[in-house]
Amino acid sequence: MANKYSEPDYWSKKAFSEGYPARSVYKLEEINKKFSLFSKSDTVLDLGAAPGSWTVYVLRFLNPAGKITSVDLKPLDSSVYDQRLSFFQGDMFDKKIMNAIKEAGPYDAVICDAAPATTGNKTVDTARSSGLAELAVYYAQTQLKKGGNFTVKIFQGGDEQQHLKTLRGMFKTAKAFKPEACRNSSIETYLIGLDFKG
Repeated sequence: MANKYSEPDYWSKKAFSEGYPARSVYKLEEINKKFSLFSKSDTVLDLGAAPGSWTVYVLRFLNPAGKITSVDLKPLDSSVYDQRLSFFQGDMFDKKIMNAIKEAGPYDAVICDAAPATTGNKTVDTARSSGLAELAVYYAQTQLKKGGNFTVKIFQGGDEQQHLKTLRGMFKTAKAFKPEACRNSSIETYLIGLDFKG
């Protein structure tokens, strides 16, 4: 069966023309412009980073004082290299990876665009997405500096309201937001947490 997303759309073409590995960069760009997730000299944690579009966006945004730590099971695109980048390849649930992330922190922002391996079964897929979001929330709870910001992708139709409730306890502001660059047919949305209470 052909991938229904095999034809590059406007955002995919724009991403490739601007040197980003994937179209997802414009979701982060829009979120950052709207909510100011990070500033030029921040330390940022990017969970589920491969192929690296969000990492590249952050690197282009940061000044020489800023740093990013990126994590994924898969390697980043070979073009993504910078001395301000620390990349750990492995499972975000793995204790060794957790310790490496902790040593590189704490962070001014935690961002997560991780998506589960989808099955086509909405119940299974939303549950898997919720599990990844829960892990990202845990990283935010344990790794963010006071006043820090957070965003995570989650599939709609699962536990997003429960996660939002959790974020409202952790952050001064918490909301759901669907960027323009999300496909119309997509069930994904983003949860935003601003000004971590610590």
